[in-house]
Amino acid sequence: DGNNRWARQRGLRGVEGHKQGAKTVRDTVENCARAGVEVLTVYAFSSENWRRPQDEVNALMNLFLEALADEVPDLHKNGIRLVFIGDLSAFSDELRDKMQQAMKQTVGNKQMVFAVAVNYGGQWDIANAAQQLARQVKSGGLEPEAISPELLQQKVALAEFPPPDLCIRTGGEHRISNFLLWQMAYAEF
Repeated sequence: DGNNRWARQRGLRGVEGHKQGAKTVRDTVENCARAGVEVLTVYAFSSENWRRPQDEVNALMNLFLEALADEVPDLHKNGIRLVFIGDLSAFSDELRDKMQQAMKQTVGNKQMVFAVAVNYGGQWDIANAAQQLARQVKSGGLEPEAISPELLQQKVALAEFPPPDLCIRTGGEHRISNFLLWQMAYAEF
């Protein structure tokens, strides 16, 4: 959050801010694991981020690849499970494969869950959950009257984990920014 602003304030290119942000995320993951946090979710790349300049998007995709190569071994060694949420289909085959490999490698880890939201938007998440339920209704496997908040909760991203207790905006903004709209219904800011 605020990587570009951080870089601009220091007269640096935006990609330098993203690199520093990746280092900050690494430190945050380590500190949260030590503190006993069960699930840490970061908003790494929103669905709106595709609108950024192409050179910045390309730099971010390369940074994701580098971070996966550099960080997954340590995450695994430290018992941290890595989960990606969002529409992964928009990413290159190489990046999507690396994400899938990282999730598969760490799936049994129990120390902490580190969820990374990529090509994610809270509105997309809710619409995706509604589409899943609509398909069940269409196939005859679900009556429309049976749709409830509890049932929708089972279809949104991170459904298998407890809802967030706390949302921290490190960039100084005071808005949700289309992040975990359903899941953060009762989170503190």
